[in-house]
Amino acid sequence: MNDDHSHSRAHVHPAHHGEPHGHGHGDHGDASNAHTPAAHVGHEAHTGHTGHTMHHGHSRQSLTKQAVSATLHCLTGCAIGEVLGLVIASALGWSTVPSIALAVVLAFLFGYSLTLIPVLRAGVAITTALGLVFAVDTVSILVMEIVDNGIMLVIPGAMHAGLDSFVFWGSLTAALAIAFVVTVPVNRWLIAKGKGHALVHQYH
Repeated sequence: MNDDHSHSRAHVHPAHHGEPHGHGHGDHGDASNAHTPAAHVGHEAHTGHTGHTMHHGHSRQSLTKQAVSATLHCLTGCAIGEVLGLVIASALGWSTVPSIALAVVLAFLFGYSLTLIPVLRAGVAITTALGLVFAVDTVSILVMEIVDNGIMLVIPGAMHAGLDSFVFWGSLTAALAIAFVVTVPVNRWLIAKGKGHALVHQYH
């Protein structure tokens, strides 16, 4: 009987260790709670870093979009001037040098005009508007004209193919396309520096 009672007491005794065990569990809970603010701060830091990265990527995308838009603007003026100049020169039977000269002059004229018109419509004085236009488009149109006419000269027979020839129109299209690709990073750099079309972005 005594043996059974002793065994029963021995069996019940470990239950008293539940209190220290419970205390340890509480400590673990406190440690977990203490860890939560640090985890939250880490999450905020990570979220902030992600937001900064996304904002930076959005800024770069926006800058590239502006550069593409500005280059398309220049391309339109250059294409009109190039085609009109070469059509006139071909009809008059001019040689290569005066043909290119006329095309370049008309490309600048139409390129400047496409920028000037919306600036004037915004109420800017003519002298101020002309200064803006020259600052905005000169480098872009110059690069495009150099690349465009350089390619036309390199392609055999392109300048003398005639207006009814696929060689002429195919060469001119390819030249303008390549000029566009080359000019986009130029405009992007100018806009990033606060120059080029960044000066008249508010008027478009």
